[in-house]
Amino acid sequence: MLPVASPEHSQQLISIVVIPSRYESTRFPGKALALLAGRPMIEHVYRRAAGARGISRVIVATDDDRIVRAVDAFGGEALKTSATHLTGTDRLAEAAIGLECDIIVNVQGDEPLVDPSMIERAVAPFACDPHLQMTSLRARITTLEELRDPNVVKVVVDREEYALYFSRAPIPFDRDSIADLPEAWRHVGLYAYRRSFLPTFAALAPSPLEQTEQLEQLRALEHGIRIKVLETHHHSIGVDTPADLARVEAILVASGDHHVAHRS
Repeated sequence: MLPVASPEHSQQLISIVVIPSRYESTRFPGKALALLAGRPMIEHVYRRAAGARGISRVIVATDDDRIVRAVDAFGGEALKTSATHLTGTDRLAEAAIGLECDIIVNVQGDEPLVDPSMIERAVAPFACDPHLQMTSLRARITTLEELRDPNVVKVVVDREEYALYFSRAPIPFDRDSIADLPEAWRHVGLYAYRRSFLPTFAALAPSPLEQTEQLEQLRALEHGIRIKVLETHHHSIGVDTPADLARVEAILVASGDHHVAHRS
């Protein structure tokens, strides 16, 4: 098994990263195993997650034997889960049943540029707030094109960084056009959960706003669950198409970062 960073002594909570990964994809079947700088994409995600400080274990949760074999081949850990799950959260909740830990981090299997510090950022608040159940991340929007793009999920937060709403629409709406670009935030789809909370969340019925916007995190807000959404300065690119894969590969090669080293 690939080594992962040891938990910091100041971090009393045990944290595990679970990477939900399925073979089928409408726009890019088999993308988890698509080669990126000579290695399967899922390996890039795994190695980056394993580089996060305070993470005791990284697991790929999948319903496909091909992904299991690929993870075994590079020395990672894979867990076979049901093929009937409709969402990554459902797959995460099944994986959580047999895990002994306090925090589970959901890292998407199509985010090969995820920075280890993003995981650390999402986990950190749990150590000082025993009531916190769920965290995520946000990054500043820098262009009007991004603000108006329905494929870019926006989030607005309160003064304590708890989400007020998520939307595909441009929020906040600048009614009086007082700025060329209002302060706006893009939601980064990395989540951390208290393990004991995951089964409760997964068991909740889909909510009206969730179904309207097609955003699962709205289910939590509609049921009164607070989500702390912390700022990150890192930009990750999700791979949904072969064109996305080529774009990410160009970034990795240009940065010389296509062989990610583990942190000490």
